[in-house]
Amino acid sequence: MAEGRRVIGWAARDSSGHLSPYSFSLRKTEAEDVVFKVLYSGVDHTDIHVVRSEIMPANYPLVPGHEVVGEVVELGKEVKKFKVGDIVGVGCIIWSCGECFSCKSKMEQYCNQRILTYNAIDKDGRITQGGYSSAMVVHQRFVVRIPDKLAPEQAAPLLCAGVTAYSPLKQFNVSKTLKAGIVGLGGVGHLGVLIAKAMGHHVTVISSSEKKREEALEHLGADAFLVSSNAHEMEKAVNSLDYILDTVPAGHPLDSYLSLLQVDGKLIIVGAAPTPLQFIASDLITGMPFCLISMTICNTIQFTQFRIFPGKRNISGSFVGSIEDTQEILELWAEKGLTSMIETVKIDYVNEAFKRMERNEVRYRFVLDVGGSNLE
Repeated sequence: MAEGRRVIGWAARDSSGHLSPYSFSLRKTEAEDVVFKVLYSGVDHTDIHVVRSEIMPANYPLVPGHEVVGEVVELGKEVKKFKVGDIVGVGCIIWSCGECFSCKSKMEQYCNQRILTYNAIDKDGRITQGGYSSAMVVHQRFVVRIPDKLAPEQAAPLLCAGVTAYSPLKQFNVSKTLKAGIVGLGGVGHLGVLIAKAMGHHVTVISSSEKKREEALEHLGADAFLVSSNAHEMEKAVNSLDYILDTVPAGHPLDSYLSLLQVDGKLIIVGAAPTPLQFIASDLITGMPFCLISMTICNTIQFTQFRIFPGKRNISGSFVGSIEDTQEILELWAEKGLTSMIETVKIDYVNEAFKRMERNEVRYRFVLDVGGSNLE
């Protein structure tokens, strides 16, 4: 059916990560496959790391993109859940075994045999290529439906960034009001704020500077803003949060964030930092002392007042989300009328978009208008 269909993508050829047009063919369409022309593709910070071979070896030429929205143009003979003309989405994985514990538990993103949307070995032995391209072919199990009420460009960031925040936060979707912390206000972080607020939580945005205070409080609706470099603010906030979602995709110390958690609080890491993150084990187990005041009595006795932060804290990681999670976040966005903060650009702007992302100059997610671009 689609075997030999030539498509154009924008690919990196080496570790410089510079993208340019690249022609390749789709794999053969099988009975349960969905073929769609790409309309939009979100630009994830991971795309930069991967095309530069920073977090895993890159297989060049490499077409990135795992927040892909498209229009169905062809269906395998056994596909029943979609029809030609449907608007659909594909996230970070395009295959799993379907038989292991993870797959049967609806956590197929943790399957040992999962195939990533790009830079992985496909079932036919070829390297998978992503959504910075004119078309894709994907097994129907890994295709989600974009709700009619949700604009396709708005849906794109939800297929990775959105579900990355949503999946670990599902466990906190409880009746009581929880106190949440969101570290980093980028593509994943701003969606995390919106999701936590939709769940009814009290949300504190934690950032390294004052720059995003107004954005967090007035535009995203956060309840509080905390500057992590301000020792006085951090001391006032110790032992105040039930959980923290850490979205920062770069190396940073964890100790100061751990002090903000209550007993049994959780620090959930979803930012794919390419360098090691560090913490002190005793801070998790027994807590840590914080020196509030130190003074000398009679010039001989040194007295120091400490505040003890409790222990029993947890650090965990979470990788994107399941297909079920992905459909849920799309439905949530449509139901609540939520809006992702995006900047839509043509594909020939992608290299500049990468540069701006590294300079933190986007609010908060680039989306490539692939369908409206001249890919050649």
